Amino acid sequence: MKRTVIGIVVALVTVLTLFAVGVVAYLTMMGPGSKTATLDSTDAEPASTDMNGHWNIIDRAGQNTSSAGYTFHELLPNEARDTSGTTEDVDGQITVEDDKIVSGDVTVNMDTVSSDNKKRDNSVRDRIFFTYKYPESKFRITEPVDVSSLPDDGTVGTVKLTGDLTILSTTREVSGEVRALRTGNRVIVGGDIPINRKDFGVEAPELVAAKIDEEGELNLLLVFEKQ
Repeated sequence: MKRTVIGIVVALVTVLTLFAVGVVAYLTMMGPGSKTATLDSTDAEPASTDMNGHWNIIDRAGQNTSSAGYTFHELLPNEARDTSGTTEDVDGQITVEDDKIVSGDVTVNMDTVSSDNKKRDNSVRDRIFFTYKYPESKFRITEPVDVSSLPDDGTVGTVKLTGDLTILSTTREVSGEVRALRTGNRVIVGGDIPINRKDFGVEAPELVAAKIDEEGELNLLLVFEKQ
């Protein structure tokens, strides 16, 4: 009987030890991630062209690199923090007529979204976004965006974007205010648009050590150049 009790105690201690090690390993893997940068107006110059016309996303301008990603809040044992992923693999365009953005779309390669940990990135791609089946996410402007009040002197203004966001196979309308900068023959747009992952059928794996909030952000930093 005594040996049985000792055996049970040893087994319990072993299970608790493995659990603790698992939590530590998980916390080590789940760092804060890599968040899409914010708009940098340090090297901005006055606009050299009007807004009307066709604009394409380019790789970068000054300190600003076109990129897109996500940020979600995580609840961990004795800790709460934001976790982010981002990619520079974005493409898109806008068309402006009469100082209004009348059409525009952005495509994000979800298979290249990365954080600060390769293991987590593989898990997010395979178990959350299923990028082998849904390799792209898209945003399409659905309401005209008034850009007539954007400063042309190299200072930052704001605009409101409303459009359809597609993640996995689900499309929902999202809306948010972002910062915008006219500099030379370029326009740089950056900001965070609130989203709810469950609106898009994005389910987080059940994990002992963490719970991912439903509310999150679509993070954008896009450099457009006039064609």
